[in-house]
Amino acid sequence: MTRLSLSQAFIYLLRRDLTLAFRNRAEFANPLLFFIMVVTLFPLAIGAVPELLARIAPGIIWVAALLAAMLSLESIFRSDFDDGSLDQLLMSAHPMPLLVLAKVCAHWLVTGFPLLIISPILAEMLGMPQQAQGILFLTILVGTPVLSLVGSIGVALTVGLPKGGIILSILVLPLYVPVLIFAASAIEAAAGGLDVSAQIYMLLAFLFLALSLSPVAAAAALKISMS
Repeated sequence: MTRLSLSQAFIYLLRRDLTLAFRNRAEFANPLLFFIMVVTLFPLAIGAVPELLARIAPGIIWVAALLAAMLSLESIFRSDFDDGSLDQLLMSAHPMPLLVLAKVCAHWLVTGFPLLIISPILAEMLGMPQQAQGILFLTILVGTPVLSLVGSIGVALTVGLPKGGIILSILVLPLYVPVLIFAASAIEAAAGGLDVSAQIYMLLAFLFLALSLSPVAAAAALKISMS
């Protein structure tokens, strides 16, 4: 198998998933709308106090991003399971971890990338300090792919279950907590003028670890679920 054939398989599957997502625009819009609504509801619930909103803005944005990511996780493999194409992927001559990675990349481009674009606007709305907004952008850029990669394992384990949404949440939510802690901590430290390199390095470590292990684990989980 040539390297070109592997790259073609990756690109074709990525393009296919993106095409299907844009045809079903609700799949593209729902996580983004949910993210915006959760963030904008906080000022209504706790009051428009600028100092308070600026202080809790990192937690608000990251909790909303985490919940929006969980909302869209099942879309990674569910449609393929429903139409039978997941069986074809499992029987493909190409390495299954590579195909899983292509589907995760498509999921992030559809759900994570819009959050990355809209988060600075919401941060400005909440009054987040300017020096923290760049770190917010960086943590969203590094952290949301981790959410998609780790979530793919949970989706692969529950894809064959008729009502796997609750089980999926129980499986992946504890694994998301470290990303939430270090991302929110980095933004808060940046707002206070402190060094954030330790938190950023930890998020990068999570990303590299997830890139290395999650596609393999998700591919193995899919074979177990479909056997």
